[in-house]
Amino acid sequence: MNLRIRDIREDNDLKQRQVADYLQCDQSLYSKYERCEREIPLQLVCKLALYYETSIDYLVGLTDDPKPYRRRKGV
Repeated sequence: MNLRIRDIREDNDLKQRQVADYLQCDQSLYSKYERCEREIPLQLVCKLALYYETSIDYLVGLTDDPKPYRRRKGV
């Protein structure tokens, strides 16, 4: 899987510790997510998409468009 979580973190000038704190996980675990040594839970991918204001599809490499999808009303 081509995760972009490292690239987007670096593009936002953030340290792994900062993102790990946001996700409420250990920095070493977050580092394993970035290196694809551990599978990142969908719940955390959702949190990262909200944090970076992008789509899950962008984070997991399914699209090259970083703009988030428009939310449907009532969702």
